[in-house]
Amino acid sequence: MTARPENPTRTHDFVGIGLGPFNLGLACLTEPIAELDGVFLESKPDFEWHAGMFLDGAHLQTPFMSDLVTLADPTSPYSFLNYLKEKGRLYSFYIRENFYPLRVEYDDYCRWAANKLSSVRFGTTVTEVTYDEGAEVYVVRTAAGDEFRARHLVLGTGTPPHIPEACQGLGGDFLHNSRYLEHRAELQRKESITLVGSGQSAAEIYHDLLGEIDVHGYRLNWVTRSPRFFPLEYTKLTLEMTSPEYVDYFHALPEQTRYRLTAEQKGLFKGIDGDLINEIFDLLYQKNLGGPVPTRLLTNSALTGARYDNGTYTLSFRQEEQGKDYEIESQGLILATGYQYAEPEFLRPVKSRLRYDARGNFDVARNYAVDVTGRGVFLQNAGVHTHSITSPDLGMGAYRNSCIIRELLGTEYYPVEKSIAFQEFAI
Repeated sequence: MTARPENPTRTHDFVGIGLGPFNLGLACLTEPIAELDGVFLESKPDFEWHAGMFLDGAHLQTPFMSDLVTLADPTSPYSFLNYLKEKGRLYSFYIRENFYPLRVEYDDYCRWAANKLSSVRFGTTVTEVTYDEGAEVYVVRTAAGDEFRARHLVLGTGTPPHIPEACQGLGGDFLHNSRYLEHRAELQRKESITLVGSGQSAAEIYHDLLGEIDVHGYRLNWVTRSPRFFPLEYTKLTLEMTSPEYVDYFHALPEQTRYRLTAEQKGLFKGIDGDLINEIFDLLYQKNLGGPVPTRLLTNSALTGARYDNGTYTLSFRQEEQGKDYEIESQGLILATGYQYAEPEFLRPVKSRLRYDARGNFDVARNYAVDVTGRGVFLQNAGVHTHSITSPDLGMGAYRNSCIIRELLGTEYYPVEKSIAFQEFAI
């Protein structure tokens, strides 16, 4: 939906800023609640979710039940299964016998849901948030000059692509993996391509480029700081860490301990699908039957520097276990270096109302609030340091939104699970 003029005298219960899957899920879950009046503001003209990574066959790493609503309300009309039914693909999905939706399919599902909602305003860029002390409301101003007033905010601006310090200000046409598809053909015309990173996106890109390496004749390097190309840990008892009990346990730990665990737990949500690792090996084996493949896979290698000159990147790495430095020259450079939360500039006028920890990150309360009142401003998907691996997990989105809705209403509209795990995390 396009933006339309806002009634300046209207006070909403809440304003959601940003419309990724988590705030979109909140929009779907609050749509039928007559007691809640909310509006969601998104700067893009339409819903978009990782469009640069819609590779053939790429799928979610979580099952279809981790959609926008099902784990909060299985009867919701905004479920993935209802989407399939309306699209005429429910039986095909059933016969496919695969719980994991294709990535492009999930994006289309989210677009389908967004287009059904009356609370979404696309093409609306937030420029400033202030607080009206007298009225006790937040005032959200947009680039178009509109003002939205609300008693609560839900921040869902997402995590922008992370560019390593070594590549800050680097010239040339290097790209983050989020823009891979639109530049793939251009990349494949180069004599050499280097891919930096070790997660699922890096593996998907490497597999894609390796598949056509003999067609285009480029040299292909895959370099990662990690000690190995590690798989996503997806065993069932580990999955119990995406549970209310584990959030309770993790959130109650000392701040220093939580940050240490955050670094140690990357394999629980940033690893590569095990089947894809095996497919990469099998493809390397197949390609190697005709002779050595012009590709290198390098681990334990931290990117320490980069320069660009006359169409060529010179990348400096340090093999951390050996303590040795080396360089790679490459015409193409892809950074599959993940995403990192950046606090939006529009929050600057209300920083005094927000809580921060010793490292300057949001001090996210157990109920996902980040403001001094403990229930005025809520945060989506930027709390790995407080809520562990549940923060980016699509399957926990409906749970978090159920908690936020409980805070907004002051009563529990969707039942909020408190205990689902067989194991005990705390003594």
